[in-house]
Amino acid sequence: MFSSSENRSDHMLNKNFVYGKISWLFENFDIQEVMCCVNKMAVASVDKHEKYKISKSSSPTPVKYEEFICGWGSAFINILITFPINKVMFRQMLHGVDSQHAFQQIKKEGMHFLYRGVLPPLLQKTASVSLMFGTYKTYSEAMHESFPNVTPFFQLCVAATLAGGTEAILTPFERVQTLLQDRHYNTKFKNTYHAFSDLRKYGFKEYYRGMTPILLRNSVGNILFFSLKDEVKELLPQASATSLLQNLVKDFISGAFVGALTSTIFYPVNVVKTKMQVCCGTPFVSLVEAFKQTYIERDRSIRKLYLGVHVNYSRAFISWGIINASHQLLKKAFFDTGVTNS
Repeated sequence: MFSSSENRSDHMLNKNFVYGKISWLFENFDIQEVMCCVNKMAVASVDKHEKYKISKSSSPTPVKYEEFICGWGSAFINILITFPINKVMFRQMLHGVDSQHAFQQIKKEGMHFLYRGVLPPLLQKTASVSLMFGTYKTYSEAMHESFPNVTPFFQLCVAATLAGGTEAILTPFERVQTLLQDRHYNTKFKNTYHAFSDLRKYGFKEYYRGMTPILLRNSVGNILFFSLKDEVKELLPQASATSLLQNLVKDFISGAFVGALTSTIFYPVNVVKTKMQVCCGTPFVSLVEAFKQTYIERDRSIRKLYLGVHVNYSRAFISWGIINASHQLLKKAFFDTGVTNS
């Protein structure tokens, strides 16, 4: 045991040592510098504590429903404007005729049949574009949170492919639209409901005839659209941040250009898809077999596989320009997120 005098002596030595160190600090450093250092350490400690609390209490990023809603609205606007153009293109795809001949066919049928078959694409395209924008955003965020070290382009490709696959569940609407637009079924099917009901007798699989080319078109097409539209927009002249019109024009042009390019690339795939879906109750054929049959029917001419392509890229230019511009406009008008690319 130590004596009390020894304890007091040690205590005085420690106290003098501490006082000496403090005196040395204030003699060698400015008092403001010392206090600043202390403050910085205190703030860092608080920030670290707050960051720890936030990381424990944070929740997953919520689904952005505005992407689904604005995608639906933009497709609705587009269908009402472009459906007659699409019908001319469809007749060229199906019968291998020029645009003037296809236009005369539709003209002879009269206004009563002009918007015949509009309900399936209205239901299908609005849901499809809604899923395209909405699920792409959802899959992108999920990829970023789950695999943050993966390259952005790989994330884009995976998200766009998954979004395209999700869109393909709507194949029955595209299937019925094909049947209703073919003049050979004008008397067989009264309306959309009748066509859906009649297909039931062939089995559930009949609704998904032609799904393979749709999957190919959707997945690769989405990759091209989402990867190129922002790049094209950046190449256009700089628009004023406060000018809604200038930004809408840029969105229209970028969407129109990429949409027309993608649609032209996949035009033969759509031709084959149309030939596959125009049948009812016949044996199913593969994409490769359907392509061979179509190629032979077109006199083994690649050029004839592209009959109607000029109407197609004109329609796609207008269509995707409207979709991209109206999508951004709807986001700005109803969600006040600014005209930003998704």
